[in-house]
Amino acid sequence: MGGDPVGLPDLLLVDRCLGGEEAAARELFRLHQGRVHATLFRVLGSNRDMDDLMQETFIQVFRSLGSFRGEARLSTWIDRIAARVAYRHLSRRRTALATVELDDDAAAAPVEVHGRVRAREGVRRFYAALAALPPASRIAFALHELDGRPVAEVARLVGTSVTTAKLRIWRARRALMKRAESDPVLAGFMEESA
Repeated sequence: MGGDPVGLPDLLLVDRCLGGEEAAARELFRLHQGRVHATLFRVLGSNRDMDDLMQETFIQVFRSLGSFRGEARLSTWIDRIAARVAYRHLSRRRTALATVELDDDAAAAPVEVHGRVRAREGVRRFYAALAALPPASRIAFALHELDGRPVAEVARLVGTSVTTAKLRIWRARRALMKRAESDPVLAGFMEESA
């Protein structure tokens, strides 16, 4: 019977927000804040700017609500905005990210730590390796490999073709594997996470 009933609650919530209803704006934020945080975290890792990036994402969401047409789920539309905010953040920091290098001695030396300390070091090195990737590859990789999104959805979120998204994911994976060849802690972390 015409129309997608799943999209109706999204459209009603958007209409309430556009009507200036503060309770609707709080509801939209409450419903989507965890998802936005997870998306930003998977792309950027632990980041001292996370609160600012969350705020920037929701400012963009509320400014753009008038353009939401219900062609996709509201959550997918918000994810796309979060991905753009992360991409802009990475682009602004591109020169700083390109210079992030692990200390050669620390990367080459075996680290004799156990349990959580080793895992924490593996995570730190993994996100340092991710930070060295070009922003487009990093976002595609994080959305697909860390967030578990299908390649077609990644392509939609970053505004590219499926082929380009696959290529970016492949290049990121290859760069991470190459980095892991010279870093046993990173290699161990990636093996355990696979």
